[in-house]
Amino acid sequence: MVKLPNAATLVQNNSAENVEREEPWPALIFDPLHQLSDDNMMVIGQIGQTIDGRIATVTGQSKYINGPAGLLHLHRLRAIVDAVIVGVGTVIADDPQLTVRLAKGAHPARVVIDPNHRLHPDLKIFNDDGVRRVVITKQGHAYPAADGIEILYLPTEEDGRISPATILQNLAAIGLRRILIEGGADTVSRFMHAGCLDRLHVIVAPIIMGSGRASFCLPAIEHMDQAHRLAVHAHKLDNELLFDCDLAALRQRRTDSSALAKFSALCFQSG
Repeated sequence: MVKLPNAATLVQNNSAENVEREEPWPALIFDPLHQLSDDNMMVIGQIGQTIDGRIATVTGQSKYINGPAGLLHLHRLRAIVDAVIVGVGTVIADDPQLTVRLAKGAHPARVVIDPNHRLHPDLKIFNDDGVRRVVITKQGHAYPAADGIEILYLPTEEDGRISPATILQNLAAIGLRRILIEGGADTVSRFMHAGCLDRLHVIVAPIIMGSGRASFCLPAIEHMDQAHRLAVHAHKLDNELLFDCDLAALRQRRTDSSALAKFSALCFQSG
């Protein structure tokens, strides 16, 4: 395996040639992602976390929980999808670029869910670099976006949020069918709970934080038989572990958002 520099140096270099060096992509991990579901989509959730299930400190700082191998895997995921989705909270906290810098491949479209117009135009996600930029917001109010940014005005549920199924249907309608849900915890959890994920990649770093923001925000359960026991393949990425979760058994028709009402009442932070 190629020896990689530390995570901060790796990201700063921005050089796929210096980092990846034509190392083969693991077929067991990536081959399933080239298949499409019966609705002609592939939706992948991604979480990078500590051993104790944290994605950030109590202040929201998360750079970098995952090391070079975990970051390389994330950039490979970006390289094979049509679009990357993040919630508004992730953009405010991290100001991510959402580009492919550590692997070979094209930049995906950048999609942000911002129903309440919280973002300003100077954020990196809106950089005019020739890549599609899409804002998902609620109907009824004009979004103050720069030229070249596509705006999808979508209906909301009773709780004022836009359902994952509605988001995916509208992205598919504009040609974005292979989707990576990159963050944050609330956004990934909502898509998972709605039955809208085909795969979930959880990369666990050898860190114990002891406090901080949890990886998932899902409804409380009373009995263990209510928990999801997933079909999982584990892969070692240097000193990190990737859990590749097959969620086909949990996936609902992506037109069915009826299960969201109870869940949405339990999670209040956008992200």
